[in-house]
Amino acid sequence: MANTLNKVELTAIVEDWFHQFEAALRSGDGSKASALFSSEGYWRDLLTLTWDFRTLKGRNDIEQYLSQAAKTGENLITHLKPDGETTFLERFSWIQCAFTFETSIAQGKGVVRLSQEPVNEKWLAFTFYTGIEELKGYPEHAGLRGSNDTRGKSETSSDLQSTTSSTLRNRDPEVLIIGGGQAGLTLAARLGRLDVDTLIIERAPRVGDNWRNRYDSLALHDTLWRNHLPYFPFPKTWPVFPHKDMVADWLETYAKAMGLDIWTSSTIHGQPKYDEGSKRWTVAVVRPDGSTITLRPNHLVLATSLPGEANVPAFKGSEDFKGPIMHSAQFRSSKDYAQKKVAVIGCGNSSLDVARDLYEHGAEPTVVQRSSTLVISSDAVFGILQKGLYERDGPPVDVDDLLSFSFPFAVTKAISAAALPKIKEFDGPMLEGLEKAGFKLDDGPDGAGLLAKIFMRGGGYYIDVGCAKLIAEGKVMIKQGREVDHLNEDGIVFDDGSELKADAIVLATGFKGMKNTVAKLLGEDIAAQTPRIGGLDKEGEMNGLWRATGHPHLWFHGGNLLLCRFWSKRVALQIKAQQAGIWKV
Repeated sequence: MANTLNKVELTAIVEDWFHQFEAALRSGDGSKASALFSSEGYWRDLLTLTWDFRTLKGRNDIEQYLSQAAKTGENLITHLKPDGETTFLERFSWIQCAFTFETSIAQGKGVVRLSQEPVNEKWLAFTFYTGIEELKGYPEHAGLRGSNDTRGKSETSSDLQSTTSSTLRNRDPEVLIIGGGQAGLTLAARLGRLDVDTLIIERAPRVGDNWRNRYDSLALHDTLWRNHLPYFPFPKTWPVFPHKDMVADWLETYAKAMGLDIWTSSTIHGQPKYDEGSKRWTVAVVRPDGSTITLRPNHLVLATSLPGEANVPAFKGSEDFKGPIMHSAQFRSSKDYAQKKVAVIGCGNSSLDVARDLYEHGAEPTVVQRSSTLVISSDAVFGILQKGLYERDGPPVDVDDLLSFSFPFAVTKAISAAALPKIKEFDGPMLEGLEKAGFKLDDGPDGAGLLAKIFMRGGGYYIDVGCAKLIAEGKVMIKQGREVDHLNEDGIVFDDGSELKADAIVLATGFKGMKNTVAKLLGEDIAAQTPRIGGLDKEGEMNGLWRATGHPHLWFHGGNLLLCRFWSKRVALQIKAQQAGIWKV
C-alpha cells in the first residue's frame, strides 16, 4: 500500500513517471504520453503549450492537445524535477509532488497527483498541472524599477517612486491600465518587475478609495493570509479579517512601495481607439486640472472591477416612496437609521453584512430574500473546506497558490461536494436556526457547495460573520420568496399583495458585470469582439478574464485579492511575451 511507502520510494515513483512522460514527449507520440494518465485524468495547462488556459480531461483530449502542439511547433516540456517534498494524501490515495520544468522559452512549475490503478497497480496521473513562471531571458528583477542599489545616487525617494499627481511623462507607456484597485495595482507591480513601462489611470482621488468608500462595517470575509499582495504581504500583526479601511490604506502604501506610476483623479475622455497599423491605442486622459493628455500605449488593460456598475432595478412607484433608496455600493453607515425600519433587498454577503450593521445600530432590518442562498460559517470554510491551505503558520503563499490553482475546476467542484455533508453537520445548528426563521437555503450548483457557487454563479452565498444568529433569533427579519411588485410611500408591495413597511430601502441587487463596462468605455463594436466575461467555459476556465480577449492588445483583469495576486502574473507574462516578440500577434 502506498501509505506504507517512505519518502524516497514515493519520490522514485514520481521520478519514474516523469522519465516515462518526457520520453513519450520526445518520441512525438501523443498516445504514449496520454497513456500515462488515468482514463478520467486531467491536465491543466496555463500558457505552457499554448498562449491560453486549457484543461483537458481524458486520454483522447490530452492526446489531441499534444498532437496539436506538435503540429504548430509549440514548446514541449523537458527537465521535470521534483521541487519540495513528495507526499501521500491518504484522504484521496494520491501521491502528490510539485515540480519544476522547462520549455525552450520558459521556466515553469507544476503539480502531479498520481493514483494507482486497481488492476495493474500502475501509477498514473489523475491531475497534472503545468504553468509557466518565467520567460527565459526576461526574469523578474529585484528592487525598485530595476535598480537594486541606490547608494551614492542623487535620486530621492520621490524620484524613485511615482507621485500620483505627476503628469510629467516624456514617453507613451507600453501598457495603460484603467483602474487602480487591487487588479490594476497587482498587474502594474508584476509588469514593473518585467521592465514593462506601465501607467495606471484611476478616477478616484486616492488609491484604495474603491475599498475606503464602501460601507463602514465591511471587513474581509476570508483570512488575512489568503489575501497577501505580490511581493509585499500584509503585516503578520494584523487581525485575521482586516477592516476595509486597513486594506484601503495598504493598497495606497503598496502603490508607493512598489514605485507604481498612477494618475489619480483622472478619467478617460471619449472612446479609446486601436490602430491596426501601428498596433497602438489612442487614449485621451482628462487630468485633475481639466487638461487632456493623449497617450498611445501598446496594450490597454481594463481593471475596472469584475462586477462592474451597480444594478439598480427600476421599481414601479419608486418616486412615491417617502424615504431614501440606495444601492449597497452607495450605503455607508447605519448610524442614521436607529429606530427606523430598513428593507434590504437581496440576500448575499453585502446584504447580510448591511443587515447586521443596521441591527447593531438600533435599526429594524428586514432582508427580502427572493431566491435561495448558500450559507456557510467562516470556521467551516477554513477549517474543513480548505483546511491545509492558506493557514497562519502554513507554507508560503506562493506554494499555497501553486497547490490550489493546480486543481482543475471539476476536481475542485467534486472536493467541495464531498465536503458538504461534513460542513452541514458542523454548521447544523446555524442552518437549522435559519430554516426555522423562514430563510431558504441551497447547496450550490449541482449540490457542490460554496466553491461551485463562487465560480459558476459569482454570488448567491453568504460566509457567516454574525448575521445568521441574528436571523435565527428574529433580530433580523426575513421576507422570503416574493418579488417586488411596486413601491408606495410607506414601503414595498409584493406580487402576492403583501406589504413591508420601510423608512429606507437598501438594494443589494448585484452589479451589471464587466462586459457592460467594456461597452461603455470602448464602445459596442469592441465589446462585440470580446467574449463573455465571468463564468466558466466548457473546460472549467474563466471566460474572458486574464487571457487574450479576441481583440489585439486588449486585456481584462479583475477579481478578489487572491485571484488578482495569482492571475496578475499570468497576464503580465502574456503581455511581456508579446512585447518581447516571443508571442507574435
